[in-house]
Amino acid sequence: MRKLCWILLAPLLLSGCFPVVATGVGAGALMAADRRTSGAYIDDEGIELKAGNRISEEFKDQVHVNVTSYNRSVLLTGEVPSQDARNRVEQIARSVENVRSITDELGIMPNSSFGSRSSDTLITTKIKGQLLDSKTVPANVVKVVTERGTVYLLGIVSHKEGDAAIQLASKTGGVMKVVDLFEYTD
Repeated sequence: MRKLCWILLAPLLLSGCFPVVATGVGAGALMAADRRTSGAYIDDEGIELKAGNRISEEFKDQVHVNVTSYNRSVLLTGEVPSQDARNRVEQIARSVENVRSITDELGIMPNSSFGSRSSDTLITTKIKGQLLDSKTVPANVVKVVTERGTVYLLGIVSHKEGDAAIQLASKTGGVMKVVDLFEYTD
């Protein structure tokens, strides 16, 4: 009887493992398709998490800061109330281990509205969709960040791929400016 209970319960207990295995497989597939080394990919995830948490701990909701890391190069976007806050946010990000460089695009202004952030999200989604349809630029090698209508493009690309991505982004509705932060392979 006891064996029968375990046999019946085993599938229920093991079913909790599926999401963990599936998530690991999905992350592995994303990493395999990325041009960064697996170490850089993992470092980027850690940099974003650590810097974002440290900034949130210090400033709470006084600032709106996005930390994006690609190949250990950090992009800071969002809004801060003063130059001192901007300097401090950059200092916090720079103090995270494995950070190679910082691009500080923080605006000194009140935090952006929900409407502005929604518009930026829509622009990013449009560009990513166009990259998926592109035959020139592999979508998985370009990271797109939009802040206040400015699109930042990050990735490890050839000049041909970078130029095509910049052209595609610049023709997208709502885009006011495109900033190229690519690392070129050629």
